[in-house]
Amino acid sequence: MAAPPPVSKLENDDTPSTGYDSGIHHEVESEPRDVPASPSQSGLNAQTDDDEDADEDVAGDDATDNTSDSGLDSGSLLGDETDTLASSIVNYRMENGRQYHSYRDGAYWGPNDELAKEILDFAHHMYLVTLDRKLHLAPLRDPQRILDVGTGTGIWAIDMADQYPSATVIGIDLSPIQPEWVPPNCQFEIDDVTLSWTFPPNHFDFVHIRELFGCIPDWDFFFAQAYTHMRPGGYIEIVEHSVQAECDDGSMGPDHFYHEWGRTVVEMGEKFGKSFTIWSEAKERMEKAGFVDVVEVRYKWPMNGSPAWKGKEREVGRWNQLRLHEGIEGFMIRLLTQVGGWSVARAQVYLAEMRKELKNYRVHAYLPGTVVYGRKPV
Repeated sequence: MAAPPPVSKLENDDTPSTGYDSGIHHEVESEPRDVPASPSQSGLNAQTDDDEDADEDVAGDDATDNTSDSGLDSGSLLGDETDTLASSIVNYRMENGRQYHSYRDGAYWGPNDELAKEILDFAHHMYLVTLDRKLHLAPLRDPQRILDVGTGTGIWAIDMADQYPSATVIGIDLSPIQPEWVPPNCQFEIDDVTLSWTFPPNHFDFVHIRELFGCIPDWDFFFAQAYTHMRPGGYIEIVEHSVQAECDDGSMGPDHFYHEWGRTVVEMGEKFGKSFTIWSEAKERMEKAGFVDVVEVRYKWPMNGSPAWKGKEREVGRWNQLRLHEGIEGFMIRLLTQVGGWSVARAQVYLAEMRKELKNYRVHAYLPGTVVYGRKPV
């Protein structure tokens, strides 16, 4: 497993290296796998003038044009009658040098290429450090059916399958980018969880959600679906963070770029129809759906590994800095250009400013986040 970079590396280099010696150990095996990335719905097909000539489908000249009707309104897996299931899913779309999912094209803003997969696995390690190497906080008792919504590379689902060998673990995502070799009790499905779920009612012992911010158009509908398909006594858990940095010691002034960044991301989410604020809303929405004994645990994810942070928080900050520095383009380029209408050049300048600020150790900012879990009553 890769350990987070030494502080000096992040302070002095433009691009943090990712080849570090092992330094984080936890009870479940969670080595970064030679695997893929992640989740969910709405239309990202509009383009700016700069981008039209840059986009193409990975499958080549004979591939289906993904900027045409891709079945978003119908909810169909097939874009049109001539599409095959395979081409609909694996003819990935290229935009600005990044690869994106093709099933329900435009439903999710994040790429699914190799760099994106690596970033998702970095995030997995950051969350493991945060939760003291635990895969969940919900008090599970021998769960037999586990669902991971927006599974991404499948790393969490695979670790859960190892930890609970008698359970069946299902990971769902828009992209078929999970590894081929997985534990026998782990499987992956391609689906859009913003639509009606097709699982049996009263089925799952545990439903897990992590980093689906900006992916779900109707969280009340989503939690209602989860409630219906969970067995009585089963648990649901969601791990999310804010995109608006905060600071407790006054080192982040009112005009700092982090404020501008947070406002922009929230604005892009609102225009996209999928908000980035679920981290602070999850508890109330889960209770509204009928879940009981809902617990919210709050965390701080520092923006970097500044020496001002100590112990676990500094370690989390180093992981967070690494995933943000390396992943900021994938996180925002599609939203800025296709939702915000920015030119690619303007977007890249904006992203460069964010990378610069991530290496400013004089500012002790963090992203607030929550882990919220609750139980379906018996």
